[in-house]
Amino acid sequence: MPLLTTSDYQPPQYLFNGHLQTIIPSQFRKVSGVNYQRERLATPDGDFLLLDWSKTGSTTLAIVSHGLEGDSQRPYMRGMVQAFNRAGYDALAWNFRGCGGEINQTQHFYHSGATPDLHFLVSNIIEHYPYQSIVLIGFSLGGNLTLKYVGEQQDELNAKVKAVVVFSVPIHLQACSRQIAQPQNILYSQRFLRNLKKKIRDKEAIMPEKISSEFFPEIRSLEDFDDYYTAPLHGFQDAEDYYRQCSSIHFLQSIRVPTLIVNAQNDPFLAKECYLTEEEQTTQYLHFQAPEAGGHVGFMQRGYSKGKNFWSENRALEFVENFLNKKG
Repeated sequence: MPLLTTSDYQPPQYLFNGHLQTIIPSQFRKVSGVNYQRERLATPDGDFLLLDWSKTGSTTLAIVSHGLEGDSQRPYMRGMVQAFNRAGYDALAWNFRGCGGEINQTQHFYHSGATPDLHFLVSNIIEHYPYQSIVLIGFSLGGNLTLKYVGEQQDELNAKVKAVVVFSVPIHLQACSRQIAQPQNILYSQRFLRNLKKKIRDKEAIMPEKISSEFFPEIRSLEDFDDYYTAPLHGFQDAEDYYRQCSSIHFLQSIRVPTLIVNAQNDPFLAKECYLTEEEQTTQYLHFQAPEAGGHVGFMQRGYSKGKNFWSENRALEFVENFLNKKG
């Protein structure tokens, strides 16, 4: 595995720790000039996915996947879409089930390993659009989903998928679930739980025979939520079984497409298990980079000015274009 031991990323001096590098870009960055065209894509099980397209007329498409309780409107999503558009590529920011402003129509929603939806999306695009090249970009949960997908596909991955770039990825789900439950991360975990519980209540209102909020008093952490809701709703025995089956660390050896994983060393969400070493028995296709700073889905760089790309967006373009050029 190419282990990238250096990085040119430098955060602004006033963002002097991982929490600030996480919070400030998330809460205060505004990305203007992205004009999505929405498509409602019906799924084979009677549900739907909300797709937000931003096209330039390119034959290359970047499919961008968001994180836990995110959607296509998050600044990091709009920023990546804009960066690829500026470079002349089409982009598609897709919303997982239950995200994007509408509750989905089945009891299932999304989770860290729900790769059938990504596979359906990629297959649908290949069947109905004349793209010559597709690249997959993922953030956090969406990064884990993306890695698991390309690992599962192995040599069956469609040849039009040329490269993968993921940021801030909890490749070991159980360790990260326990990391975010630490006292210093309580603001993050409580916000996630508040949003997830709202989704359960919204679903309970339309399908009370299938989903109930009765377990809410037992939930104190994301692992509790996964134990009482994510796991049973999606066919897992419990949270531990869900984490074991869906952690992308178990699929890295099977990846057969050029892939870059970028995890900042000061990411407050990531456990030590998410940082690969030279001893990891992975593959020649994986590139792993761990900048000293960056936070979780942050990567605002020193000298940044409004309207410019973040470091992560430039890094994704650099990696992708290297392999697009190699493959003609």
